[in-house]
Amino acid sequence: MKHVAIAITLIAMSVGMAAQDKKKDEDLEVLARWIEGSFSSEAQSKADTTYFDVRLHMKRIWHDRADGYWFLVEQAIAASQDKPYRQRVYHIRRVEENMIESRVFTWKAPSAVIGAWSDTTKLDGLDTDDLSIRRGCEVYMQMDDIMFFGSTHGTACTSDLKGASYATSEVKIFRDRIISWDRGFSADGVQVWGAEKGGYVFVKQ
Repeated sequence: MKHVAIAITLIAMSVGMAAQDKKKDEDLEVLARWIEGSFSSEAQSKADTTYFDVRLHMKRIWHDRADGYWFLVEQAIAASQDKPYRQRVYHIRRVEENMIESRVFTWKAPSAVIGAWSDTTKLDGLDTDDLSIRRGCEVYMQMDDIMFFGSTHGTACTSDLKGASYATSEVKIFRDRIISWDRGFSADGVQVWGAEKGGYVFVKQ
């Protein structure tokens, strides 16, 4: 009877773990759905002129990979969408039971993939060998009832833009919008670029 009880306990534990894994996968799938698409900060820029009208495009790529979700990311001023000021690839994966990591990559030849969010043929023949990882710029996220939220850790994400020493990113992701606050700081912690009042509010289009 003792062996039977142990067996039942082990089965119950395995079922519970499987249920947890399923839930974790579902959370990752929800995040992937919420961030894919085109977003605009136009409404925010009209309400507060210290913010620019920016377009953010996030397109899932490399669907056949089994190591998480990969997204092409492009960000540009609305009036100059053919000249994006930020081109990235995000690799989103679960790293702990309650933690999702978004690794950040840049393209080795970014000009060749401008607009690839709308014309994926520009990505033909490209893979992770065409990327460079931005170590220290990983964003770590958790989920609560209505959103995913997270940030970079510490000062490890290096940046030399406008005299910065490092950059930080904070993000809140909802079903219909993304609030993203990217800032650059000097070595002594003085902000040198990025929004000062709070994050950009990108509404899903």
